[in-house]
Amino acid sequence: MRLDTVRSRATPEGINLSLRVAGAPIRSLAWFIDLILISLSVFLLQMVLAFFGTFGIGLLLIFLFSISWFYGVVFEQLNDGTTPGKKILGLRVVHDDGTPVTVTGSLLRNLLRVADFLPMAYGAGLVALFLSKDCQRLGDMAAGTLVVYREDETHRGVPPAEPVVPPVALSRSEQRALVDFAARLPTWGPERAQELASVIQPLTRAQGPRSVERLVGMAQYVLGRRNESSDEVRTVGTSVRLPGGEGAA
Repeated sequence: MRLDTVRSRATPEGINLSLRVAGAPIRSLAWFIDLILISLSVFLLQMVLAFFGTFGIGLLLIFLFSISWFYGVVFEQLNDGTTPGKKILGLRVVHDDGTPVTVTGSLLRNLLRVADFLPMAYGAGLVALFLSKDCQRLGDMAAGTLVVYREDETHRGVPPAEPVVPPVALSRSEQRALVDFAARLPTWGPERAQELASVIQPLTRAQGPRSVERLVGMAQYVLGRRNESSDEVRTVGTSVRLPGGEGAA
């Protein structure tokens, strides 16, 4: 099942992952936060090194070169693919197969930032983001990387609902899609949520607001939340194929 910016990827180990790709607005905001932090650190260091004359100026120039080219690389390698700006907004960098970004990938995507900046103000990078189906700038395309929402951030905001036992057995990817739907529900309007829920009416066996309510309840059940009635129900030997998913026996 594909919900807007959700992309399915198979890792080298054969594990299916659902990655929610981050778009240009939130990536720009993360970059702006990082820019503020970089500017603040340069300002503070400049104040300290001003007391060391020519030697201090030399150290400042070395720091400016290092932070300009390797800020992203260092943080992405030491902090699970996140810079401070990305971490604040719940984003991370991964390879396009869902695996953690490597040193080579991080170096390539950050060193090619200069190409994204051309002709000015990240013009080429923004054009690439809007034209790419996976919201990749030029550096991401060259390095084979994606900027995605962290899993813990995606699943943290599942709305409360009475757990509902799915009427059929669901594969792992289908269970993940349910949780993704419920977690993103607050970001959609009622009409959009009902439109997406109508795609899998064979699962919800309902229409309109009731179909959305049942999907959120199933997501709660998948996350392990139970009530007395749901504990008594078991679904065995039933299979269904959801749009974009795999049937499970």
